[in-house]
Amino acid sequence: MQESQLELHGDELTESIINYIKKEQNMLIGEKTAETVKMTIGSAYPSMTTEEMIVKGRDLTTGLPRQITINSTQMEEAMKEVILQIVSAIKATLESTPTELAADIMINGITISGGCALIKNIDRLIALETGIPVVIAKDPLECVVKGACKVLENLDELRPLLINSRRKN
Repeated sequence: MQESQLELHGDELTESIINYIKKEQNMLIGEKTAETVKMTIGSAYPSMTTEEMIVKGRDLTTGLPRQITINSTQMEEAMKEVILQIVSAIKATLESTPTELAADIMINGITISGGCALIKNIDRLIALETGIPVVIAKDPLECVVKGACKVLENLDELRPLLINSRRKN
């Protein structure tokens, strides 16, 4: 899955929370609030416990400020469609992966990074859906940038590998 698709899914998850609260609670919340909800009580797969959070927004009937309590089960429902799109994209990527690489992935597993990696139980759902072990990268929000920095720090050594990989694509 390309980086732009990952960003899109993160934005779609936030939008799905806004739309869910708008439809189910007749209340409008902002992107920042929806992002906080996503990272605080968002869940990709059912948990043993249900978490709750107070959310403030604007009542769409009266136009006045209002607050409600939402829970992780509701947010799982709100994000379900987009989460399933993410899982489908992972499966499609695995299906088009060369055999030798796919064998390595089966042994070593999938490491997920980025904001979506912070959604509770996303690793569990991906593992269940693919049959492949899944781990969340240490420091998932910054690990890709740190890796790119390591490449730049060692550019002279890695240049032949980078040039060869570009020719293969």
